[in-house]
Amino acid sequence: MTQSTSATHTRAPHQWLALTIGVVYLLVGIAGFFVTGFDGFAEHDHDQTLLGFAVNPLHNIVHLLIGLLGVIMWSSPGRARTFGWLLVIGYGAAFVYGLIAVNNPDINFLNINAADNWLHILSVVAGLAIALWPRRNSGTTSTGPRAA
Repeated sequence: MTQSTSATHTRAPHQWLALTIGVVYLLVGIAGFFVTGFDGFAEHDHDQTLLGFAVNPLHNIVHLLIGLLGVIMWSSPGRARTFGWLLVIGYGAAFVYGLIAVNNPDINFLNINAADNWLHILSVVAGLAIALWPRRNSGTTSTGPRAA
């Protein structure tokens, strides 16, 4: 009798978190276009909000790309961790940019507001959770395989 292959395809919690974040960002990107349409691609207009978060078509595309990455990269533990690091780096940079751009319409081409900055910090924390999630015990010890 052969061992079930389902055990070899069990997903780790950090993979499910990567998928969840990916799906959420994908849905937010799609929903954003219902608010903004496709006009004013990189306009700074805090009147266009989705659940309190300022959006514009460029911002929606960024959400779609991040969501797509999460949906693609969740499939293996290593790729999910890489997605986590991408969230940390990308949203860390977006947070710093947002602190500067939120009150400067001349450089705020992603239409970031204070709510977005909080979401960026939350995304950094989620990225750290994905990237640093403890690895599973592989079933071996430093002296060899575990006894059954």
